[in-house]
Amino acid sequence: MYKSIYLKRGKEESLLRFHPWVFSGAIHHADAGIQEGETVRVIASTGDFIAVGHYQVGSIAVRVLSFSDITIDQSFWRERLAAAITMRCHIGIADNPENNTYRLVHGEGDWLPGLVIDCYGSTAVMQAHSVGMHLNRMDICQSLTDVMGGRIQQVYYKSETTLPYKAHLEEEDGFIFGHTDDDIAVENGLKFHVDWLRGQKTGFFVDQRENRSLLEHYSKDKTVLNMFCYTGGFSVYAMRGGAKCVHSVDSSAKAIEITNNNIGLNFPGDPRHEAYCEDAFRFLEEKKDKYDIVVLDPPAFAKHRAALHNALKGYIRLNAKGIRLVKEGGLLFTFSCSQAVSKDQFRSAVFTAAAQSGRKVRIIHQLHQPADHPINIYHPEGEYLKGLVLYVE
Repeated sequence: MYKSIYLKRGKEESLLRFHPWVFSGAIHHADAGIQEGETVRVIASTGDFIAVGHYQVGSIAVRVLSFSDITIDQSFWRERLAAAITMRCHIGIADNPENNTYRLVHGEGDWLPGLVIDCYGSTAVMQAHSVGMHLNRMDICQSLTDVMGGRIQQVYYKSETTLPYKAHLEEEDGFIFGHTDDDIAVENGLKFHVDWLRGQKTGFFVDQRENRSLLEHYSKDKTVLNMFCYTGGFSVYAMRGGAKCVHSVDSSAKAIEITNNNIGLNFPGDPRHEAYCEDAFRFLEEKKDKYDIVVLDPPAFAKHRAALHNALKGYIRLNAKGIRLVKEGGLLFTFSCSQAVSKDQFRSAVFTAAAQSGRKVRIIHQLHQPADHPINIYHPEGEYLKGLVLYVE
């Protein structure tokens, strides 16, 4: 029997609407001896069972795994992972010969809060964002390989930078099942090196797949600037779309190296691409030439609400500089992956930047994360990626 935490009166309301978080301020008291990462039962002030989940020190005290009074065991992990791959197969993302790169588990969106799994060919990269998922990593790995059958031959565990540092887990990244030196994955028929060893996130930004395809659609005979290029995803798609010139910019020399390698994988010796290892704001400030299409896909400016004000100022400044470099009749693809920034706040920041430019600007697309990054309808916070395509006169 799991230990229990007991809620204050009235604090079960969000849980009765199936929101998967219990905040620390909602807890009245808890059984003695509960350790971080332990599975606990959540009990209402009336004594009624509400949920079972992972306990963690911090503002989010429990991440709910089930609203049924069940045991979290191997069969639980297999059932949840089987549901995840079934959905990806039904929507045509998994088992697609043109695309072996996709998100298999998207935290709360797959009723597995604190867990992310991305698939790159036969390699799954697993990230734990909670101590509970970390402690269950080997059971999850076993269930993953069982459920995925021959699809997955290796599992790389990459949680060194995502686990709560105050938990003092001293975890190191590495393979926990199988091993490979093959880091090439295929997305919509294009090849990419995936740096799961040292790269950001799980090694590749899987969530921009559909938005990269949209850029490809608009790129024929265009000059394209890809800011914060990371591994060059937007650049590679623009090249396939027939762009006559693509410039990739990132402050990381490693990112520029991978970008050039990815261009070479798909377009060896193609002179249309140039890469620049420079600070983004300095590049935008000093650049005189304008482009038909500018892509702004920065890292998160706000990882928590305390940074929101400065983040919005950053988005205004960045987009103002980006709009300045768009030719008349050109396009701006602009994004925010900051979960703390809402769609309306991001749109307002871009509006302010457009107004400062004094140019006529119209929204022609509103973009978001793809279907393999589902949003739990009871957890709207899971909608983190926002994007706009602007037509600039």
